[in-house]
Amino acid sequence: MKKISIVVPCYNEEDVLSIFYKEINKTLLKLTQYDYEIIFVDDGSRDGTLSIMTKLSNADSHVRYISFSRNFGKESAMYAGLEHSSGDYAVIMDADLQDPPELLIPMIKTLESEDYDCVGTRRVTRKGEPPIRSFFARMFYRVMNKISDVDIISGARDYRMMRREMVDAVIDMKEYSRFSKGLFSWVGFKTKWIEYENIERAAGETKWSFWNLLVYSIEGIVAFSTRPLMISLVLGILLCFVSVLLAIVFAAKSSLDMLALIFCTVLMLGGVQLLCIGIMGKYLDKTYLEVKARPKYLISEKNVEKYNGKHSE
Repeated sequence: MKKISIVVPCYNEEDVLSIFYKEINKTLLKLTQYDYEIIFVDDGSRDGTLSIMTKLSNADSHVRYISFSRNFGKESAMYAGLEHSSGDYAVIMDADLQDPPELLIPMIKTLESEDYDCVGTRRVTRKGEPPIRSFFARMFYRVMNKISDVDIISGARDYRMMRREMVDAVIDMKEYSRFSKGLFSWVGFKTKWIEYENIERAAGETKWSFWNLLVYSIEGIVAFSTRPLMISLVLGILLCFVSVLLAIVFAAKSSLDMLALIFCTVLMLGGVQLLCIGIMGKYLDKTYLEVKARPKYLISEKNVEKYNGKHSE
């Protein structure tokens, strides 16, 4: 009997966790020919999330849980869940029910009957989101696909089902600063996409503010493209060209305000220098974090061991 591992990262999800458990079981009861495990990963929650996880685990032998010593972020939670998953197929999904559990059925059918290694999901609408957030999300995908070597589908979710071979490949990517949407694309493998309309949270509040999403987008761009470093070179060339033009204009019109010209030039140069230093500093920041080789997460409590297959330690 093949096994499905369902990895569920959680951060302050006490309002929705029991609802999620009931809904996911409705779908799993239809997949009677498969064994399964649900791995909840508590990412340093400050509410009763861990308490609910332990109660569910005590009542259901299919439920496992991992609790971090502090908040390490969703990327670390997904990685920990995959490391501890033992199924022939692994699924990543959020606890807020924005990832419809009923899609698990067409996912597993696709992997069983068609030549695909992964079935991913993407939202075709962003109903319920603020317009400004939706706009910047679309812009991120456009920019990311233009400047990086990975192809990230617009509206792609972390919600996907992968064969064990792809799971092992993702786990073998050991970098500290992770951007899973890019990693899923980078490792390759054949992926089929299932489209669905946006679904609002079943309960609780989103943990992703506009600022958090912006920072996460920058992390993704830096992780999969070095082209921003070219900005320094391009701006340097442009500024040299502009300075020559200004010199010509000033020579032709001696009536120009010299003080205003100097002020504008210094302000522009200062802004460009800070921009270039910031870009280079971001890449240095990435290198610094990788060189330290700190663990991606620390566990304070768990009731599941790492999978003893290819990626075991």
